[in-house]
Amino acid sequence: MIYDIAIIGSGPAGYSAAIYAARAGKKTVMIAGMQFGGQIARTMHLENYPGFAQKIDGIFLTEEMRKQAESFGAEMKMGSVVSADILKKIKILNTDGGEKIEAHSVIIATGTTPRPLGMPNEAALIGKGISYCATCDGFFFKGRDVAVVGGGNSALIESLHLSTIARTVYLVHRRNEFRAEEINVARARETENIKFITPAEIDEFITDEKGALKSLRLSVDKHEQILDVSAAFISIGTMPSTAFLGDVIELDNSGYIITEPNLTKTTVDGVFAAGDVKAPRFRQAVIAAASGAQAAMEAVDYLYTIE
Repeated sequence: MIYDIAIIGSGPAGYSAAIYAARAGKKTVMIAGMQFGGQIARTMHLENYPGFAQKIDGIFLTEEMRKQAESFGAEMKMGSVVSADILKKIKILNTDGGEKIEAHSVIIATGTTPRPLGMPNEAALIGKGISYCATCDGFFFKGRDVAVVGGGNSALIESLHLSTIARTVYLVHRRNEFRAEEINVARARETENIKFITPAEIDEFITDEKGALKSLRLSVDKHEQILDVSAAFISIGTMPSTAFLGDVIELDNSGYIITEPNLTKTTVDGVFAAGDVKAPRFRQAVIAAASGAQAAMEAVDYLYTIE
């Protein structure tokens, strides 16, 4: 089967694109990635998505989007795209499950992935005390002392979430000032078991005899400090998920997809980009959803030109 529109990614941009594409009567498939919902599925509290007066979580929002897309006939597939042949008229997407998906047009809505600190033993400690997702892994450290590394909204939100699970949450940031919204900083400061450690740099992840994280060696205001924690949740930003594209599409110096001004059209005919993968400045669900809708409408217009 050759689909009209294939969408890569299942965050708000991807789901919105699927809703608009399928509702337009186009054969639509979404390749969801490792989990439905993308990064926003990790968000416990959404307060500013239009239409919801009460707090909702990311899983609820994306599940409702998925149901809506499926109600219009969009097909959903699990798995990740590992390579893409998108220069030809018929685009081919190769998944990690060995499937080849063909489509006349492609919408890339792969978003971003967490940025690592780059410490020597960081990768080896993933699952042994190092995590990039508090809502995914916080439960395993119930009643224990943990650290969150970062100073943006994600770090503050993760700290607030962990404060309901862990005994103590140490918020480690390299500056005294925070990039996060003041409301999140204020909430964290008002939370009794969140302790701020600033300005601080992590010099070493110290492990126990079993190879699990035992403590952090910090430089706090230029003085060494050993902080005993069972886990460190790294929240220092994200990187665009564009590695699978190779060099066939134009990216900026940071790896984000370049599109035409005010459009989602990329440098490759029939290929569009939506959401955080093309717009690193405002990482908001509502902006990503609007971008996905626009990408779908542009893709539908493109299909009419090749019929």
